[in-house]
Order: sequence, then C-alpha cells, then structure tokens
Amino acid sequence: MIKFYDLQKINQRYEKAFHEKTEQFLQRGWYILGDEVKLFEENFASFCQSKHCIGVGNGLDALVLIFKAYIELGKLQKGDEVIVPANTYIASILAIIQADFIPVLVEPKLETYNLNPDLIAEKITSKTKAILVVHLYGQLAEMDKIEAIAKQHNLLIVEDAAQSHGAHYPLPITDYPKAYSFYPSKNLGCLGDGGAVVTNDDDLNKIIRAMRNYGSEQKYVNDFIGINSRLDELQAAFLNVKLPDLALDNQKRRQIAKRYLSEIKNDKIVLPFYDGSANHVFHLFVIRTENRNELQEYLNENGIQTLIHYPIPPHQQKALAVFNALSFPITEKIHREVLSLPLSPVLTKEEVSSIIQVLNSY
Repeated sequence: MIKFYDLQKINQRYEKAFHEKTEQFLQRGWYILGDEVKLFEENFASFCQSKHCIGVGNGLDALVLIFKAYIELGKLQKGDEVIVPANTYIASILAIIQADFIPVLVEPKLETYNLNPDLIAEKITSKTKAILVVHLYGQLAEMDKIEAIAKQHNLLIVEDAAQSHGAHYPLPITDYPKAYSFYPSKNLGCLGDGGAVVTNDDDLNKIIRAMRNYGSEQKYVNDFIGINSRLDELQAAFLNVKLPDLALDNQKRRQIAKRYLSEIKNDKIVLPFYDGSANHVFHLFVIRTENRNELQEYLNENGIQTLIHYPIPPHQQKALAVFNALSFPITEKIHREVLSLPLSPVLTKEEVSSIIQVLNSY
C-alpha cells in the first residue's frame, strides 16, 4: 500500500537528531519558553523574511491571537464582520467566531479553490473590517487583487498560512500577519501540536507575545486578557531540526506535482491549477472527479491510499448551524468532488509512476 502520507518515514530521517534534542531538553530542565523556542522563533522569522515569529500552541490559536491583538490595538472591535472563504477548513471560521467577530463567507474560484477576489466587494458592508485570506492546499491566494480591494475599503488583511509554509508570491506584496500550523502532516510539522504568528508589526508582536502567556510580559503582571498557548519547548527543538530541509522538501513536492500534472491523462479527472511558480508548495495535491467514492475505492483496491479534504463544507456543519440555510454551489461542488493524492518528499519515483499508471487506467 502506498500511504497517503507516511509520517513515520518522513520523521525517520531525523530520528538521531530528535534523540539528541530530547536528551539536551532533559538535561537543561527548562520546559516552557526556553532556548529552543527562542531559536525557532528566530529561525522561522528569518525563513519567512519577517521581523517577528511568536510560537504558539497551534494554528487556530495563532489566528485567534492575531484577531484579539487587533482588538487591543483598537483596529477591530467585537461584532465586526470578517470576510473568509466558504471553501476552507473550519478552523479559519472558528477563529473569527472565537474572537467575537462575524464571519462573512465568500465563494472560491473553482480553478484554484481559493477566495475569489471578484466576489468580495459585493459582500462588503459598513461592518466589514477585515479579510481572512486562506492559502488552501499550499497555493497562495490572489493577494495583489485582494490587497487592492482591502486598501480601497480600508480593511485589514490576515493570512491563514497553515498549509503554505515557504510559498512565495512573485510580486512584491505588503506584509500581513500570518498564522502557521505545525500539525504533524504539514509541510513543516512537529511531533504534536504547534503553531506560530509571523509579522513585521512591532506592536502586534508585543501584544501577541504577551497574550499567548496569560497576557503577561512580566511574571505575575498581566496587561491583557490572555490565554495559555505557548509552542512546546520540545516541539520547537524538533522543528529546529526539520526547518533547514523545508525548502528542498517543498521543491520535491513541486517536482512530484509537475509529474502528476503532465502525466495524468484521464478525462474523468480534473487536475489542479498551477502556474509553475513558487506560489504553491503542494501541501496537498487535490484532484476532482464526479465519481469520487468510486475512484477512491478503485485506488484503494490498487494499493493507493487517498484522503478527502474536506467532505463537508463549513456552512453545512452542525457546529455552524447559523449558516446551514445558505447556499454556496461552488464550495459544495468542491467538497463533493475533491480527492487528495499521495504527495510527500519521501514518495519514490516508482511510487509516483505507479499512481499515475493506475489513474490513467481508471
């Protein structure tokens, strides 16, 4: 069986270094916000070409902290509307709700699965104050167009970069705060939960750094209503081991994606859009087909494991009952038809060839 994502094989490359880091961690006896977290924050900020990185507990917390920090800065207030793609993982929408804002869902483009800039303006009201851009599956959204709309309407932009570690836009784009997840299956994944906020904004950095630690910059002195969401010291150590390989791993992902795009030839399968640039790191390679269950079963029978990202759109989830009556035909079509193929830096050329052959025979 070709696994969808062989986490054990991914992390076996670092087993010796992980043991060494664990031994150092035990010998130091400093378990929370220690040297490894500081080092990772410096390393990842440098990787992202940004001034600041704040390690937090997970990607959802990273988003919530950005929004709550903007409240503290007086740039947002509870009850504001935030535009967000209807086609996203539910965490994007949960972050808006948990920060006491109102999500306004907008359809994606069918070709890219990302927020459709042409549909944003019609959803903007006097209460709209921000856009949460999600770079889904590892492909950056059309930030130049979204930025122009945001500037025209004086809106903040926040980026959900949970799936786009290392993706670069070909045009110079203003920096906006980004929320990252280091969930184990991400392009840069730890061995548990982890996340980070990356920003060039000094004020935002100062507030989020305090808010992740009970709102405290100085022990027992609390300036904000904070939470407990700190990147674990041991997970930071593991991330420091893996980070130097991220760019090469992303390049391997693109190489596999290019093979899929050029060699899969089956009229029953819709391949994803890719312009060939560094704006896509292929966290997922997502195809579409009208007979998804049939194709998934066929692939499984032929020794290929696939996953569905995601079977139920957010607006149809019981947890978001307030949106259940809404209709988003493009989002619903995507969630009905998508299927994610195996793609990882440890996938062999032979495995890729086998997957292509099986798909072309479908």
